[in-house]
Amino acid sequence: MAANDVPQYIRSAAPVAAEQRAAWFKNTMPSYAGIFLWVAFYDQLGANTLGHSSLAVLLLGIVVAGLICHFLFYFVPGMLGMKTGLPLYIVGTSTFGVRGGYFLPGIFMGLLQIGWYSVGTFYAAKFILNGIGQPAITMYGPPEAGYQPAFDLTFVIFAVVWGYLFAFFGAKGIDYVAKMSQFFPIVPIVLLIVGVILAAGGIGSSSEPAAAARVGSSWPAYAGMLLMIQMIIGFFATAGAVGADFCSNARNKSDVHLGGLGGIFVPTVFAAGLALLTVAGALGKNPAMADLSYGGALQSLSPTIGKIMLILFAIGSMAPACFCSFIIGNSLSTMLGSPKSRIPLTMGGATIGIALAVTGVSANLAPYFGLIGASFGPVVGAMAADWILSGRKWSGPRRGVNVAGYAAWLIGFLVGISNNGMVTKALGGEILAGWHPTGVYSFFVGFIVYLVLAGLRPPVLEGVVKTVDPEAS
Repeated sequence: MAANDVPQYIRSAAPVAAEQRAAWFKNTMPSYAGIFLWVAFYDQLGANTLGHSSLAVLLLGIVVAGLICHFLFYFVPGMLGMKTGLPLYIVGTSTFGVRGGYFLPGIFMGLLQIGWYSVGTFYAAKFILNGIGQPAITMYGPPEAGYQPAFDLTFVIFAVVWGYLFAFFGAKGIDYVAKMSQFFPIVPIVLLIVGVILAAGGIGSSSEPAAAARVGSSWPAYAGMLLMIQMIIGFFATAGAVGADFCSNARNKSDVHLGGLGGIFVPTVFAAGLALLTVAGALGKNPAMADLSYGGALQSLSPTIGKIMLILFAIGSMAPACFCSFIIGNSLSTMLGSPKSRIPLTMGGATIGIALAVTGVSANLAPYFGLIGASFGPVVGAMAADWILSGRKWSGPRRGVNVAGYAAWLIGFLVGISNNGMVTKALGGEILAGWHPTGVYSFFVGFIVYLVLAGLRPPVLEGVVKTVDPEAS
């Protein structure tokens, strides 16, 4: 391939120099911790899992999910970023090819972030309105259980204003995102602690039978734990792949590990664990509680304090909103070769996200989390296989489209969506029960398929991209 045939996004790639790297607690850890402190992560964990397994088993599921996030979905992208100083859309070209890299993981990452932006917009508008005493929308739990969205014009106006405001901040660049991220993550940390204190008196009560009676499921006793793993992995899957970007600022392997343990495992257990205990405690105090979401539990525990906390949780969502919109603009403008179009592309993506929010698509998170896990589980699985085949290093960009990578993604994706409610509803029935952690399955399918088809990999383009390995210097 001639030099002028190499895509612009490859030719313009510049690694982070070794002297510009910093310790894990200055970059990777706080970047990831802020993601898990987002209320969209833990709001519906209890609503979807309590009653399917005991509280102790669900807490075990949170711990296991945190370890899977670190070791399966983050570590390899993180090592690739550290060993090269390059972001995901560059290191991904060894797995998907320089032409294939346009879509996977490049543009695809931006498209998925539009979905996350819709989730953030939905929650911010809903929590603010609920906090001021105007229930402009009520929807928690699966539609088949009788939950239906109910909107009014006020919700739409709030969603539009919030959505465009923070899309603009994210579009302005990483400096604006960093400023938003310095303070706001403190808010949910404090609120999570306050919530579990309010619920403490009901945690030991017999809340599980009440939740189980409401669920009315014939799932096995461990199903709730596996569903918990599925939801957490689905939430984290894209963020795990972006470990390449975060760890391009890491100094060594220890920084990659400590940044992941401190920024992924610990915040997962902290945020999901406290949120689940809060919902269980609220249910213990009020077995007739109708809304098993985290937000609903806060209002059940203390209507006045709960409303104030909902508004503060919305404020705490400002940083994730800016982060999502930044990734939308960065991914789409980079892969489409038009950096000057960052702001228009960001605002266009935000428009789609706002539309998804006001139509209620973003309200039911379980199938959405599952779709994200199915989408990026095989991406990371294929990258892990390529990393092992290349001697635990980055092989370099590959010519054209890597058929092995795309086949691994496609087959893994199909496995991943085999029990997704959005898919099985269209098919008229489940292929796998809804509690299966198909996001994890999709990782292993992508990994295995890539190993089997590795002989189809196109040649590496030598000398096209400069890398910086701080451990080699």
